Amino acid sequence: MNPYKLILASTSPYRRDLLERLKIPFEVVAPQVDETPQVGESPQFLARRLAVAKAQAVAHLNPDAFVIGSDQVVNLSGECLGKPGNHEKAVLQLRRLQGREVHFETAVAVVCHANGFLAEDLVSVRVKFRNLEDADIENYLRAETPYDCAGSAKSEGLGIALLEMIQSDDPTALIGLPLICTCTLLRQAGLKLF
Repeated sequence: MNPYKLILASTSPYRRDLLERLKIPFEVVAPQVDETPQVGESPQFLARRLAVAKAQAVAHLNPDAFVIGSDQVVNLSGECLGKPGNHEKAVLQLRRLQGREVHFETAVAVVCHANGFLAEDLVSVRVKFRNLEDADIENYLRAETPYDCAGSAKSEGLGIALLEMIQSDDPTALIGLPLICTCTLLRQAGLKLF
């Protein structure tokens, strides 16, 4: 049993499933963070800011715990695209993304207030969407309902059929929690993973 308490500051079932791959015990706590982008904020900065804010919000209530926060933003030529939230917005997002190359910016932060630890990093995933017909978009959205996924693209499911190419140093980053990066940050915090 690990001598430390680990918390995932997220309501995302995708991040929870990814963190479970590490086979270390953790709790899940929903962070109360406003995810509204600030005026002129780049996708990379937004993802980093929100990852840290989520971890800090939960660490404030659990000062002895090591808290992981993460956020993902689609970078469409410098424009921030987040979770669509509903079918109509998802259709609009996928129409804009079809045939284009974009970057999924996924940030992760680890915070522990008790020892003053804070570290964060960003993993960028280059993705090329294929050209899509409106029928493709409708069929995909009805099958997957990815309204809680940045850019409406759920690559671990049927969303992979929307894509021509994925390029990344961390294959889990596109799903929402870059595990290679997360492991690096946890080791920097002094935590043993096995």
